[in-house]
Amino acid sequence: MRTLKKALLYSGVVAFAASCDRLDDFLGDSGGGDDKKEVTLENHSTVPAFFKVAPEFSDVKIYSILSSADMLVDSPDFVYGSMADGAGLLKEADGTFTLINNIEADYSIARIKFDETFKPVKGDYVLNAQATASTAQCSGSLITPEEHGFGPMYLSGGEWGGSSKGVFATDPYKSASNASVASMLPAMGQWSTENAVAIGKDAFPGKTIVFIGDDNSDNEVPSGQLGMYIGNQGDLNNGKLYTLKVTSEGIEYEMDMVEGETYDVEFVEMQERAIDLLDAEAKEKGAMGFSRLEDIDWRRGTASAQRELYMAVTGRKKDGLVGKGTLYGRVYKMVLDADDPTKGTISCVLDGDKLDGKAKAFHSPDNILVTKNYAYIQEDPNGYPDTPDKDHFAQLYQYNLNTGEIKTILECDQIAASSNGIGSPDRNWEITGMIDISKTIGIKDSYIMITQNHGWEPADGSAFTDPLANPDPNSRKEGSQMFVVTGLPN
Repeated sequence: MRTLKKALLYSGVVAFAASCDRLDDFLGDSGGGDDKKEVTLENHSTVPAFFKVAPEFSDVKIYSILSSADMLVDSPDFVYGSMADGAGLLKEADGTFTLINNIEADYSIARIKFDETFKPVKGDYVLNAQATASTAQCSGSLITPEEHGFGPMYLSGGEWGGSSKGVFATDPYKSASNASVASMLPAMGQWSTENAVAIGKDAFPGKTIVFIGDDNSDNEVPSGQLGMYIGNQGDLNNGKLYTLKVTSEGIEYEMDMVEGETYDVEFVEMQERAIDLLDAEAKEKGAMGFSRLEDIDWRRGTASAQRELYMAVTGRKKDGLVGKGTLYGRVYKMVLDADDPTKGTISCVLDGDKLDGKAKAFHSPDNILVTKNYAYIQEDPNGYPDTPDKDHFAQLYQYNLNTGEIKTILECDQIAASSNGIGSPDRNWEITGMIDISKTIGIKDSYIMITQNHGWEPADGSAFTDPLANPDPNSRKEGSQMFVVTGLPN
């Protein structure tokens, strides 16, 4: 019945291994056989892509791959749930692909199999709302042997909703029958965790260093801290935990840091791990608080490049934060000392509060992807377009790490989407989950990108929620879309 219901739902729109006995439990037989197939990018979703692409990026192609309204051939009851977010992609030995994808508002993590041509064919859930205590899984990052010297392992942040506010570690190949069992990393502490990101293995050989973004939304004092875990390579449980402190004189709040200026920092060791005690200890020791520290990523390339990090701070417009925390959002660059990861510098490279500056269009930068030469910044507008420059739907930006130039690539076209029955213009979508998949699929300049289509709900009053992920009948209900974007350099 559910299969038939889902098939009819969108008819009016054009458009790690202890728990897994065998990899075949998930991979099955789809995409197998002796005939080798190549990745062929094309639209697979019944829902089109709704974006306005800037003329300068006319060579960019966007393929609509999957939406909450679609049915996958090998798992027709699977629902691509509400507010899809962080993701990681693996290529399998048989030429197929496995995507791990947070489903934020359903407090779960989905696993989606793609065949050799990169067509999604099967989905299940490896972590459900029971496992996460109904805690939202927001941004995520993949640990791989190629980049980190161990893995694969998927890290995700427990941010809002339930009680599991910390860092989750999920084996991409765990059995779906154990979706109600989660593995967390207590050594990394409890935060309003947006993401946990391990930097490249060459940055500090023999060490695994993970940065944790704290999306604390205090209305009076910017309280989103940057955590850092340092352990021996591959050890996510026995290392030390630190928080960031700006040591340059005269810097008390993040807004004391001026765009383009560089400041000294150090990471101070923390003893507490429980969320309230950790927050209090960090403040007592002078940790820098940001106005909702969202996503983090590191520059690809040499060892020196891997010690360069970028952070998206989304901002919060509250009277008590004026002059203390960013209102419209900022991007920070941090460079770690080559000999000591607890030392370094920080600079604000893009300031959305500077209304005549190069980032004057920023309306809540939320997620960030960093490659060798660019940062791709994704927006989640918080709903206060106070200036003409900020009066737009969610945008995707390209920031040149070498020249400092920033360009707008595209904007969600919610007017066109609404006219096709997808959401409404008064509910801003979020652009998120962008990852570089060029090497994985063998097509240069290729990325997965996701939208949270706030306001898009099934016309029959049901929900875009898989009950195996979240059985709550009062779920968020709204849909998500996944795309492949090509033509953006890395």
